[in-house]
Amino acid sequence: MLLMNESSNLLTSRRDFIKTTGRLAAVSALAGVTIPHVHADSGGLIQIALVGCGGRGTGAANNALASNGGPMKLVAMADVFEKKLSDSYENIKQAAGDKVEVPEDHKFIGFDGYKKAMDCLKPGDVVILTTPPAFRWVHFTYAIAKGLNVFMEKPVTVDGPASRRMLKLAEESVAKNLKVGVGLMSRHSRAMQELQKRIQDGEMGDLILLRGYRMHGPGGSAFVTKWPGNPSELLWQIRNFHAFLWASGGCFSDFYIHHVDHLCWMKNAWPVKAQAVGGRHYKNNSEGQPCVDQNFDSYSVEYTFADGAKMYMDGRCINGCNDIYSSYAHGSKGMAIVAKANDCTGPSMIFKGQAMDRSKLLWTSKVAAGQEDPYLNEWNDLMDAIRNDKPYNEAKRGVEASLVSSMGRMAAHTGQEITFDEILNCEHEFAPDVDKLTMDSPAPVQANKDGKYPAPMPGITQKREY
Repeated sequence: MLLMNESSNLLTSRRDFIKTTGRLAAVSALAGVTIPHVHADSGGLIQIALVGCGGRGTGAANNALASNGGPMKLVAMADVFEKKLSDSYENIKQAAGDKVEVPEDHKFIGFDGYKKAMDCLKPGDVVILTTPPAFRWVHFTYAIAKGLNVFMEKPVTVDGPASRRMLKLAEESVAKNLKVGVGLMSRHSRAMQELQKRIQDGEMGDLILLRGYRMHGPGGSAFVTKWPGNPSELLWQIRNFHAFLWASGGCFSDFYIHHVDHLCWMKNAWPVKAQAVGGRHYKNNSEGQPCVDQNFDSYSVEYTFADGAKMYMDGRCINGCNDIYSSYAHGSKGMAIVAKANDCTGPSMIFKGQAMDRSKLLWTSKVAAGQEDPYLNEWNDLMDAIRNDKPYNEAKRGVEASLVSSMGRMAAHTGQEITFDEILNCEHEFAPDVDKLTMDSPAPVQANKDGKYPAPMPGITQKREY
């Protein structure tokens, strides 16, 4: 069983694999280099650069500037879409006022914009990485080289090769004393933190079953129709990143990782294998146009832990069905509501027995004033670590949560039982040249003559997802 505290090592086979894979040494220019520790000035100005100016990046920047992290200023921004950057700038400027000082020559458009934005910072400053996760290892590599603290959005990887790179980079960021936050905000829900402690203290006995549900209508850009011809196919895929496995891991990785992560946290372990079912019931949108993306519209994954305990993650993106968006834990002494709604909305509760019977309610979470927002909490926690030089690095755990999500997704897409080691060691790299992309590059996945992209075929395509 792999325990989930931040200082825990990978299982021996995984650790040895990482150490002995020669290709990993070439991933980062930092490999083999003695790395000096970096620490921000405890009371001085900390500058921020935003790389990836979509909705989540804008939200993360607003959270950062609203945190109690001392003097902070947004000084640089980068994206591949000029309008996204300009809209994001206006949003953040309106919310944060004079904490935003991004002159025109610090607004960078293009695939190399991340370097230019980070070049505006000094060691100990913070870069926010909120592009689609396909680019995460590329940008994280440069952030480490620049000595920058990092906040990166989830998921942080979508396939085995990128995960192995990111695990190596996580080790390097720890060695350099960089503080790294990952946008799995459930971990910063004060209600869930107390619930997790109570579970680990034995109040619910042995955890034997965990259940997560995210069932609602089509969301994000998960279901798209044929590429319209403008902008380029590459930029169109990035704009609609939920639709493409190379860019986001699809709706499974992007939508369901929060429940996967916080339920495994309750168990304090990662599952060792997964089996799953999934399928596409409707291939047209509500206007009758054919959808061409790579997602299933329903998934049901059974994860198994080393001690035999089970975790079920059910996801569905279909209108007109029973909507459920919550999570639960069952122990030998009782059960708990983990997230009452959405990814981490409380209150969390513990009941005697296995039914949510009010007469058997044993505990309900209560959160102190000012601690209610997990999105703000994660920034307050990160900035406290930066200002006071506390150990703080969520990168490894973020990779593991991403891998477990990918394990379930691959099980559904292939129709095979997939182990943690199999997804970690899988050689199918969805976008092998993502670090070389330019505005003129072809898209990493190509459509057929009908404009449709390669879809998973369980039982037929067994060793890779498409």
